[in-house]
Amino acid sequence: MKVAIIGAGASGLMLGGLLVKKGFDVTIFDHNEKAGKKLFITGKGRCNITNLCDETEFLKNVVRGGKFLTSALYSFNSYDTVEFFNNLHLKTKVERGNRVFPESDKSSDVIKALLKHCEGVNFLYNQNVTDVKVAKSVENEQKLVVTASGKEYVFDKVVIATGGASYKTTGSDGSGYKFAESFGHRVEKIVPALCPIKLNDDVHALMGLSLKNATLKAKFDGKNKEFFGEMMFTGDGITGPIVLSLSSYINRAKSVELSLDLKPALTLEQLDARLLRDFEENKNKNISYIFKGLMPSSLVPFFAKKCGVDESKKVHDILKEERRKISETLKNLPLSFNSLYPLDAGIITSGGVALDEINPKTFESKLVKNLYFIGEVLDIDALTGGFNLQIAFSTAFLTAKNM
Repeated sequence: MKVAIIGAGASGLMLGGLLVKKGFDVTIFDHNEKAGKKLFITGKGRCNITNLCDETEFLKNVVRGGKFLTSALYSFNSYDTVEFFNNLHLKTKVERGNRVFPESDKSSDVIKALLKHCEGVNFLYNQNVTDVKVAKSVENEQKLVVTASGKEYVFDKVVIATGGASYKTTGSDGSGYKFAESFGHRVEKIVPALCPIKLNDDVHALMGLSLKNATLKAKFDGKNKEFFGEMMFTGDGITGPIVLSLSSYINRAKSVELSLDLKPALTLEQLDARLLRDFEENKNKNISYIFKGLMPSSLVPFFAKKCGVDESKKVHDILKEERRKISETLKNLPLSFNSLYPLDAGIITSGGVALDEINPKTFESKLVKNLYFIGEVLDIDALTGGFNLQIAFSTAFLTAKNM
């Protein structure tokens, strides 16, 4: 049986090797000059392979498509992924947050292992796939035709593993969505996920400022979401782990209100009591002196403006209402949301081929026989930490198992 896989990324490579081992004749098309181009830059070049946790914990980190993904994840979980790579002689290590990396810290070693796994696969690089269509039935067997760089190839089955539409320089050009739509599939709106947030506030002076223990909160479309951890100011907004995570939840919201808790370990009452003590001990100093004891000094002018207190005002002149306002702003520093950064700034793409038109046990299209969709091209996305690569591996594994 001849199978075409369009895309030599994580899901395509995993699937290709598994199918060859089952005796299939497999061809992988890719318009890059080599395999795994996006894999090469993941995890800042270190490649966060997966997240070592059980299925229940894993699914808590899936933003969209968790229920659909359940069968695939239980068939091939993160422990299976680690064993898979270890069997290919790739040593792995587990870091903070259960994130799994190659021991060498080189994404190129992950790609080498996957290519070793793909021994026997026919790779066609520098191939621009422009069309996938149903061929005329041959002896009642539906075939599919792939047109690549002007040449037609006939296959028994075709798997779309083209990835999303972010990081276009790596080949993620959204072509998989066009193929899906050409077959009548619905494609859910494509938006960036795991990306920085642009603010209306003037934060240019804060560029590069990092906050290690803050809580970023959002109110959006009647919902609330918050993340604790590290973030950083950019020239026109914010980025960092908690920002990226939050972006995946607000990327479809009609209205967003953001705020920052600079003192998440303290309640409002505890914070007010601390301020009272600080005020008592520093009556004759400017309020900016108190602020500098509570936050990085570069944040003080921005904070003072947000809480409406003149930073040159003496502590003994601060009214009770002003002190309360300072406490409240420390717990809820408002940030004026503008938008997410553009699609290409997203680590992954949110949206994709509608899941109700795909069989979750086989990943075969419900509309077109012998046509499959796996990995990021589907309307599934998760948080950072190795979850999205695991989704690629799990969907590929279950496809191979049931093909």
